[in-house]
Amino acid sequence: MAKKHREDLPDIIHQKVGHRLKSAKDGRNPLFFGMGMFGTVGWAIAVPTLLGTLLGRWLDTLHQGQLSWTLTCMFIGMVSGCVVAWRWVTKKGGENE
Repeated sequence: MAKKHREDLPDIIHQKVGHRLKSAKDGRNPLFFGMGMFGTVGWAIAVPTLLGTLLGRWLDTLHQGQLSWTLTCMFIGMVSGCVVAWRWVTKKGGENE
């Protein structure tokens, strides 16, 4: 397997150099792309977490019991935000290379 990887290495390098040259020609800056992705990922996680927390607080005022709806909905919002962010990063990461 390592031998096959060495044989593919020149093709991989050629492909990556081609992508870099195309990005430079198109005027795309990888630094700004990374910063934009960082901000988008943050918002993709923060907004569902906040909405889940607000929904949980509202449910806690309606149904008071042993279960904390605030924590439950916050956790669900955070997990769903992470899933959305992960899908977005894998999609955009593949487009950028």
